[in-house]
Amino acid sequence: MITIDDVRAAATRLEGVAHRTPVLTSRTLDGRIGARVFLKAENFQRMGAFKFRGAYNAVSSLSAAELERGVITTSSGNHAQAIALAARLCGATAMVVMPIDAPANKAAATEAYGASLVRYDRYVEDREALVRRVADETGRMFIPPYDHPLVMAGQGTAALELVEDVPDLDALLVCVGGGGLLAGCATAAAALVPGIRIFGVEPEAGDDHRRSRMAGQRVTIPVPRTIADGQQTDAPGELTWPITNALCEDFVTVTDDQIIDTMRFLFERMKLVVEPSGASALAALFCGAVDLRGLRVGVTISGGNIDVARCRELFD
Repeated sequence: MITIDDVRAAATRLEGVAHRTPVLTSRTLDGRIGARVFLKAENFQRMGAFKFRGAYNAVSSLSAAELERGVITTSSGNHAQAIALAARLCGATAMVVMPIDAPANKAAATEAYGASLVRYDRYVEDREALVRRVADETGRMFIPPYDHPLVMAGQGTAALELVEDVPDLDALLVCVGGGGLLAGCATAAAALVPGIRIFGVEPEAGDDHRRSRMAGQRVTIPVPRTIADGQQTDAPGELTWPITNALCEDFVTVTDDQIIDTMRFLFERMKLVVEPSGASALAALFCGAVDLRGLRVGVTISGGNIDVARCRELFD
């Protein structure tokens, strides 16, 4: 488990390095939802997503000897970019095990930050076995995308900032893949706003958290096929699950079409470029998956790493 003190320690490490992202509001959005909605815009974070927070918190905590060995991770894009950038800032090299169908713009950005890539097929290969084998062969330090206390604590700084800016929230919606962002944010929000209602939002095709809640234990599903590439996990994290299960009121799902509708609204009405995973939490309000009318609701916009071609494809 992590605590609010861990999140505050992460905030200290990130000060002056990570961006303090804005909290955005829209009267049009409030009118559509029937609530006061506050968007934590992590699409404006360094490398375009919240992942930088956890990656830098973990990498910057390594010893000089560990940094000399270099770091390795596995990711479809955002954590990959975050680790690559964090490693460069800390004077280390980075290697990323990345699926062959990861968005091309995310792969290119990861390499541009200086990381080397090892590609694999996420639908037939075991990524955890692969990354651990490569880590053993190369001697690099493995920093997972979510199942790591320092990663979770770093991600929680997003909610820490949100609550500092909007201290009287009634509810918080957070997108969930492996659960690092949700675990960190839930830890911070629950500690700072007693009684706050917390919801995890995942794609309908990848509802491993919802199924796990129903089963009373972690459930593994086939790798989901969804446009939300940042949420294509097959099971809740081993370390994140006890936290998210304990602190979340519910896990709700949204369809790919509902995510696209939300992306379109954010683009057309709020001038925000948001990737599918980044829009999923707000999509739960848009489609009525959770009814929070009349309340003050914080929502994570987790990332904006999507290129023009993909936007055109989804919006057509």
